[in-house]
Amino acid sequence: MSQVIVVTGASSGIGRAIVRRFAAPGVKIGLIARSEEGLLGAARDVEAAGGEALKLSVDVADHDAVEAAADAVEEAFGPIDVWVNDAMTTVFAFFEDIEPDEYRRATEVTYLGTVWGTRAALKRMLPRDRGSIVQVGSAMCYRGIPLQSPYCGAKHAIKGFMDSVRTEVRYKGANIHLSMVQLPGVNTPQFDHCRDKLPERPQPVPPVYQPEVAADAVYHAAKTGKREIYVGIPTVYTIWGNHFAPWLADRYLARTAVKGQQSGVPKSPDRKDNLFSPPPGDPGAHGDYDDKAHKRSLVLTASKHRRGLLAGIGAVSLAAVAAAARS
Repeated sequence: MSQVIVVTGASSGIGRAIVRRFAAPGVKIGLIARSEEGLLGAARDVEAAGGEALKLSVDVADHDAVEAAADAVEEAFGPIDVWVNDAMTTVFAFFEDIEPDEYRRATEVTYLGTVWGTRAALKRMLPRDRGSIVQVGSAMCYRGIPLQSPYCGAKHAIKGFMDSVRTEVRYKGANIHLSMVQLPGVNTPQFDHCRDKLPERPQPVPPVYQPEVAADAVYHAAKTGKREIYVGIPTVYTIWGNHFAPWLADRYLARTAVKGQQSGVPKSPDRKDNLFSPPPGDPGAHGDYDDKAHKRSLVLTASKHRRGLLAGIGAVSLAAVAAAARS
């Protein structure tokens, strides 16, 4: 049976990796992004895997444009089964150095883009009583870090928004799954394309993971409907460390995270960013940190095989009890 998927931010980075993860014979994917060249590359990825693609050049900050894109997908492919919200942008800078129009734009794309995508999906899924919506989140949904106030604020807002909508869907008894995937630093082109006011080229906070790891988590969330999935040990210790000792996280991040997000390499003087318009070219899924990025996450593996792990732990525990009883 064919499946219809929509991915926002599909032209590059994690969104591009998500497109590749879902792409397969019989799968139809609506690709939403602004970059025409990136969309063309993503469509080729889908078609090379035997699927069908619909390219939609859309600014997700525009509610009406997102609605029209959802209509176009269903007109071309039929009912949407899975909607993934991944589109984002940000400004790497100290808060006081970010202009109001820059902050507003980053918030509208990252937060409101997710809200409008979720609204478009729910509007079509609720009458059919089926579907899955996955939000690409971050450890920064729980813990803000320096130099990323627009992104951290948007991701916190997405988490609160999701908690609210999830309870409404549950109240209605609807068979719709709302999942969120919380990520660590990922090796994507955002560090080349997001607006940057730092003296050095920005980099993801190490340890870093490849975008395919994030994409696999999103795919797993869509298939299982799990409420929340963590990727990477850094996500676990960031979220839980902040829960138990936020004051310690404040001190640690103030001491390490400003320098930790700068690569030591000067910025290119002709660097173009994607805040208000997409840069030229097809950036693909990966950034420039392949040599530092992990290709797998033990935390994700444990989440995917939780029942087996729990059964194994239970069996070992019972064996230990039996052995103790015999002795």
